[in-house]
Amino acid sequence: MNSGNSGGSHPSSTRRVMDRRGFLAVGGAALAALAPQKCCWAGDLPRDVKITRIVGFDLVSRRPKLVGNNSRLGIHGDHTTDRMVRLFTNAGIEGLGHCRAPQEAVAALLGRNPLDSFADAELAIRSPLGAATMPLWDLVGKVLGKPVYQLLGAKGSERIPVYDGSIYFADLLPEHAARWQDRFKEEIDIGLARGHRAFKIKVGRGAKWMPAEEGFQRDKEVLQVIRGHAGPEVRLGIDANNGYDLERTKRLFTDLPDINLKFAEEMFPEQVDQCLELKAFFANQKLETLVADGETQDNLDVFKPFIEARAIDVYQADMNRFGIEGILAEAAMVRPQGGLVGPHNWGSLVGYYTILHVGRAISNFYIAENDPADSDVLLADGYVIKEGHATVPEAPGFGLRIDEAKFAAEIKPRFDLRSE
Repeated sequence: MNSGNSGGSHPSSTRRVMDRRGFLAVGGAALAALAPQKCCWAGDLPRDVKITRIVGFDLVSRRPKLVGNNSRLGIHGDHTTDRMVRLFTNAGIEGLGHCRAPQEAVAALLGRNPLDSFADAELAIRSPLGAATMPLWDLVGKVLGKPVYQLLGAKGSERIPVYDGSIYFADLLPEHAARWQDRFKEEIDIGLARGHRAFKIKVGRGAKWMPAEEGFQRDKEVLQVIRGHAGPEVRLGIDANNGYDLERTKRLFTDLPDINLKFAEEMFPEQVDQCLELKAFFANQKLETLVADGETQDNLDVFKPFIEARAIDVYQADMNRFGIEGILAEAAMVRPQGGLVGPHNWGSLVGYYTILHVGRAISNFYIAENDPADSDVLLADGYVIKEGHATVPEAPGFGLRIDEAKFAAEIKPRFDLRSE
């Protein structure tokens, strides 16, 4: 499953249309199941903080390389873009975060106390922003002096496993075509130098860019080159963006029995019976590969038959599309059946930071997806990837800051709203 603005999409006809009432009903029930008792400090919350100004802008971050095709889409480029909002207050505290909510919804926050939106017993922000609550979570955390993950329950690990999700079809880029084996080794080295010890590798060249069998053989060659270069200790997963079918997926694992892949993501358009057959195949082959899927979905209800049948191991609802509340609801839904959560995140530097706080908050978190990128405008002190795990700072909110000089020099705001 993949969205049009994510790490490679399949036709929009396969996507489910969002049923907002259905999502809220499922999400509310699931969150209620995991909500703790009301925080002991809730009665002492300050009541005089007001949002007085809101600035919207686009944060463009640089990737360390040009990212090529996947099985469905062409070149993904050398940068990412986050739609951002800054919430200024009369207390000198600022909330910052990814926010795709329309300007009129954002404007409705002017004059409001952010704590009025914070339903701490439900682990939720209830506001005009819908699922795009990151800047309010950041602001609430700063007002209360708490990292967001603590506001969410802090039930996860202190160090969050993470993978580099940027190993696309570099062999199909003209500049690397003559030496594509070396290029994949270089890309793995780039990731290792950034602290990664796990990588997701795109497969499915034969779905669009090469004849089917030729593309399949190239997929296998790439996996062998990467495994040979990375060594046995590095964790590898694959993602076909629905570019395979069930039989081709089985062939891949039959032909490469010792490749040791930790997860197989979106190998084919998800169906309960086919996912169960793939899981049975893995079990028969004595493989520990997990079945991962779910990034294109707009409604958590779609997961219900897969959860009931235990057809998927790792559920991957998109971080920025569902927001913190949606991913917590997903985690609560899949936990009773042993399901794990590994939110999808592509084309977003800031969504990655959100995922890390979710990872520290929930007990059934699998791994965080990192689309490696860097920003001079956004300062992210305390977020460090080392030996394949990320640390999360203890700073209030998300711990993110703006370099004001570079913001003034490089950013043209989309809007600048002020209370009267």
